Amino acid sequence: MQLDYVDHRRDPSAWAKSLAVSREAIEIYLASDVIDLHIDGFIWTRVFGYDLRKRHDSGIFDARFYGHADLPRIREARITGGIWVITTNPLRPAVERGPIFSSNLARLTEILESCADDVAIVRTVGDYEAAQRDGKHAAWIGIQGGNALDGEPDGIERIPDGLVVRVTVVHLSNSRLGETSAPKLGSHEGLTKAGKEFVRRLNAKKIFVDLAHISRRGFFDAVEVHDKTQPLIVTHTGISGVYAHWRNIDDEQLRAVADTGGAVGVMYQNSFLAKSGATTDTIVDHLEHICKVVGDDVAALGSDWDGAIVTPRDMKTCLELPRVVEAMLKRKWTPERIQKVLGKNYLRALKLLRG
Repeated sequence: MQLDYVDHRRDPSAWAKSLAVSREAIEIYLASDVIDLHIDGFIWTRVFGYDLRKRHDSGIFDARFYGHADLPRIREARITGGIWVITTNPLRPAVERGPIFSSNLARLTEILESCADDVAIVRTVGDYEAAQRDGKHAAWIGIQGGNALDGEPDGIERIPDGLVVRVTVVHLSNSRLGETSAPKLGSHEGLTKAGKEFVRRLNAKKIFVDLAHISRRGFFDAVEVHDKTQPLIVTHTGISGVYAHWRNIDDEQLRAVADTGGAVGVMYQNSFLAKSGATTDTIVDHLEHICKVVGDDVAALGSDWDGAIVTPRDMKTCLELPRVVEAMLKRKWTPERIQKVLGKNYLRALKLLRG
């Protein structure tokens, strides 16, 4: 299936003008690996048949909650790679979650493979580089909520080698693996015995242990038990040093991830970025704090597009992403730092994990 999009590389000046950004911002952006660590659009495919292959507008809520991204707009925005997420339904009985996940994995894979002229499913940095040579968007697959796999003793082992690049251990609810960072919802305080074993099994499969959403105690439980030769990742979060919120991580957590060679993706949910009025500049506040605390090799992008979030109004959808680069340039960021944050930091961590 051929995707419908405009290739802005043909007229960068027109793209810059349409977004009210500098030509320099567009040139840096077009010369960069632009990788998003958390795209949640598949959830709407499951809920009401949202076709990721068709171009959509911003929906009835003006890109609030959904309508942020689809494959044509991802291509038009020249997002060179992204982790496309299968989110777990915590209300589903444990015995059903494994088979349902397998069905969803097959469905998402089929969607991505049906766009073979524009999209390639990838597992490694080498796969990504091959996709770039072919001019394709590189699609990794991730899982949001490890309880998708915890209903069967061999749930993780049944994942085809390398096909899933990361698993968010817990999501917005507690599970037999551990406790969420959300306000108290159960009796768990950190990772359970089963959760610690789950981390070890992810390590054995060279799947990123994703510590977004997990309770602070569970976060450090995972840091303690994970394979010290592998990088940890937090795919989509805010930073407490900029704005204190239960969903965000603090400087000690940043250092723990950095010490493993991992990466931390900043998400675009307004209420996690600021008390009110978040903008693209606020996103850069969070990215810049990461750089100040642990250096330039950790910060990354983790939008959570279509994850029922409300984005800054000056960047409603993926199509306005170059405005983040403009905000970086206004702070005198170097092209090298910008390119690290846009994609190179994630690729470095992935290479460390999988070679």
